[in-house]
Amino acid sequence: MNQGISLIVYPVKDLAQAKTLYSAFLGVEPYVDGPYYVGFKVGEQEFGLDPNGHSQGITGPVSYREVIDIHVARQLLLDSGAQMQREVQDVGNGLLICILKDADNNFIGLRQ
Repeated sequence: MNQGISLIVYPVKDLAQAKTLYSAFLGVEPYVDGPYYVGFKVGEQEFGLDPNGHSQGITGPVSYREVIDIHVARQLLLDSGAQMQREVQDVGNGLLICILKDADNNFIGLRQ
């Protein structure tokens, strides 16, 4: 793992309301605006809204770290005591993500 945090995703129940709030908070309009994900870019940082997060057990923001090999990074974290929350999945255009959690149930996201 050698890249920094590039994305923070918030689980939301009301996507339209959250989109309005985060547009005002961040001062930008979404660059991705779909029913499954709304994304904002502020400089190099990306913020996302996930309307399906709560149904998948995500109860708070997930910070995603950019990695070169998601499978190697995932295994390193599992070997260090993390537990899987969401297995590696392709979320479109070859972008791979997964979510793990630490012993205190904090979410750790990986993105390749």
